[in-house]
Amino acid sequence: MIDIQHIHHSFKIGKKGRENEIKVLKDVSLTVEKGEIACIVGRSGSGKSTLLNLISGYIAPTKGKIVIGGTDVTGFSEKEWAKFRLENFGFIFQSFQLIPSLTTFENIELPLTLKGVHPSERKQKVTEMLHRVGLENHAGHFPNELSGGQQQRVSIARALILNPSIILADEPTGSLDSETEQEILEFIKQLNRERGITFIIITHDDEVASIADTKFHLFDGVLEKGEETVEV
Repeated sequence: MIDIQHIHHSFKIGKKGRENEIKVLKDVSLTVEKGEIACIVGRSGSGKSTLLNLISGYIAPTKGKIVIGGTDVTGFSEKEWAKFRLENFGFIFQSFQLIPSLTTFENIELPLTLKGVHPSERKQKVTEMLHRVGLENHAGHFPNELSGGQQQRVSIARALILNPSIILADEPTGSLDSETEQEILEFIKQLNRERGITFIIITHDDEVASIADTKFHLFDGVLEKGEETVEV
């Protein structure tokens, strides 16, 4: 499903002609199979957010290759990436990223609207999704009227509404208490089992990483899997 081959990423700081190169990722390779839950674990500054942004096409690698679902996306233009993301990815964020002025229903509906789905079909799909995530009684509520766990369920519902094959999650329980964290992790495992969605989760939390089928560790831009260091 996802094959990352010898990825490097760096950026330069300082005045032109006197720049210093900061290496963020160093020869990172990993494979995530279809239907897996993969966790990328690392401390702040280890490069895990950079790796997620590379997988989702928001930044480009300095060197290396990224293949997703058999498609080499390494050289995609912004327009090609936007279309690919809409068709293949769902996103879950630590801070939920809900639009405050939209209701629960409208936040979940937004990707369907952006894709040009007919209003009657949007209503049917969102109604079904609200039931799926247990928020049918909160359709008209705004984000500030929901608990943290409910807001994350809205975020997950929005990520699911276009039936993506891959969900990328950035610290999905980082803003939640331990009880609510367990609830959301159980929900992610249930979605993975029932729908076969591939999850890539970045986290610094061992509790979150415990649900992974495959676990990777990032240390200062170097990726490790188990006891085997991937850097060569």
